[in-house]
Amino acid sequence: MTELLTGLMQASVWLAIAVLLLAASRPLLLALGGAALVYRSWWCVPVLLLTLHLPLPVAPLADALPMLAAAAAWSAPVVAPAAPAWPWLLLVAWALGALGNGAIAWRAQRRFERALGTLRPRADGSWQASADPGLPALVGLWAPRIVVGPGFEADFSAAEQALILQHERSHRRHGDPWANLALVVLRCVFWFHPLLPWAARRFLRDQELACDARTIDPHPAQRRLYANALLKAQLVHPVAPMACHWRSQPMLKERIAMLKEHKRKALPWMTGQVLVVGMSLGLAAVAWASKGGIDTASIEADPAALANQAGTAAVVDVPAKTRDMAPPSYPSAAFEQGLSGKVVLRVEVDAEGKAGEVRVLSSTPAGVFDAASIAAAKKWTFEPARRDGKAVASALKIPMTFQMNETGPAP
Repeated sequence: MTELLTGLMQASVWLAIAVLLLAASRPLLLALGGAALVYRSWWCVPVLLLTLHLPLPVAPLADALPMLAAAAAWSAPVVAPAAPAWPWLLLVAWALGALGNGAIAWRAQRRFERALGTLRPRADGSWQASADPGLPALVGLWAPRIVVGPGFEADFSAAEQALILQHERSHRRHGDPWANLALVVLRCVFWFHPLLPWAARRFLRDQELACDARTIDPHPAQRRLYANALLKAQLVHPVAPMACHWRSQPMLKERIAMLKEHKRKALPWMTGQVLVVGMSLGLAAVAWASKGGIDTASIEADPAALANQAGTAAVVDVPAKTRDMAPPSYPSAAFEQGLSGKVVLRVEVDAEGKAGEVRVLSSTPAGVFDAASIAAAKKWTFEPARRDGKAVASALKIPMTFQMNETGPAP
């Protein structure tokens, strides 16, 4: 439970870093490669979030099985401490928020599609709706269709109609409806993120600006005609979350300003791609490396067979062995309640045989014997692992059993 919440918080922090980096680099990317390069730079967000789920390499674990017993004069009923309720409460709140945002987005999309009315095919490959809830638009995911309103021919000239259809085809060719779906999923998962609403608005605006640039680049002489078509169509209807609308009044001025100031890109297309890929991979590598301190995946293996695994033998010739392992102190609270339990530790052993980082892989009952186990493990010494005759760092997985016996407690 806590691992899920921790991962969600870590992803939220890196999402904020990615959004701030994109906001800071946007003027430079716009000057170097235009609106299309700025839009492609948003790839760093999904790359970053996917990278956070990649596993980290871990040191090979050998097993040691000391049985650590504590004395007790009597045996009391075992009463396991109650787990704190706040992780469950946070998880329920997050799930309700995610489901609520998903339901709102689905309802808005369905309302828009129902409001289109009857669709009939047109000779140019588009579809004409009987109503106009915010058209023209590219609607659908698996087979997206360009849908125009009933007054499309009356509102726009033939040249303007061709530019509008070319704009929507560019959305379809570049998979923008799927990008909008990914944005909806992101907004559902991170509904609590304070920067995500701004990032979503900026992403959709960059998407439209990039599509405008792709449409007008082959026809620079038609910029005025393109701007006139934008001015004729001001969207006053609610937008659908996963549709690509031609009309978007909130950014009308920005789109027309881009047409007026549009210049040839300073960077070639391939150079811009390399720049975006480098930025995405660089940020993802830093985020992936930062996971080292929170990776708590337990490793299940049979103690007798683990040393014979091919992967372990390829790393070290001789695994680390325990040397001096003083037992931990039995926690007083557990002793008073007559609790027994088991803790599995991951102990990093350096090349000198000293204990380094100690982490709890699992514990039963949770949290009762963790502190005592870690405090004792930090004082242990070991025979270091060896590779090619030289001492090397490695790690041990050490299960410890805490149990009561019939003798009196140690003074």
